[in-house]
Amino acid sequence: MTGTERAPVSLERAASALGDGGAVVLPNPAPLTHVVAARGAPTVNAAKGRPAGQPVALWAHHPGTVRDLDGVWDLAPDDRALARWLLAAEHLTVLVPVRTDTEVPAWTAPAVKDSWMLLFGARWEPLRPLLDRHPVLYVSSANRTGCSPVATTADALAAFPAEVAVLAPPATEAPATERRATTTVRLRRDGGLDLHRDGAQNHDHPDPADYLRRLRGRAREATG
Repeated sequence: MTGTERAPVSLERAASALGDGGAVVLPNPAPLTHVVAARGAPTVNAAKGRPAGQPVALWAHHPGTVRDLDGVWDLAPDDRALARWLLAAEHLTVLVPVRTDTEVPAWTAPAVKDSWMLLFGARWEPLRPLLDRHPVLYVSSANRTGCSPVATTADALAAFPAEVAVLAPPATEAPATERRATTTVRLRRDGGLDLHRDGAQNHDHPDPADYLRRLRGRAREATG
């Protein structure tokens, strides 16, 4: 069966596929591209066609999961609040430092490299029934190694092998628009912010310093 002959699956079937240990390609709100997620990091990497041990992001979509990370991040309380806001409100991918004087939980290890944890935080309302069933997920851009992340369901069906389920787009999906992978920022131990990787959120801000200043300003307004 070729990718063009495949059909996307329902939300219930996608949730079941995750529960059975499979990988699923999921959409995100515009202007973000799709992601590939699974309950095991090696499954995400296998779907992408890359080495099983390659680091992936932890999908920090569930409030309980994020609370469990509070004592792991090597950040001041205000900066931990900033990290949560960057994930939940801005849908950024965020690198946060982890404490070196404590052992990280085993389930976070696939997202930690060189004392930095990679987190993805988008929690799109149409995906909530699926996400709530799986509070710990690993995630990466929905692309096969060497290719660009997929922006449509049709592209996902064509790009990924048959064993990787592809969720049907929600009825509320926005009209087609140019999409990009998420911007990645690094939140340092001293509270400083760096632009780690260009993406959808900073695309209209050619000056990284200007983008980060604006981001800080929105954070101050939102969190006080």
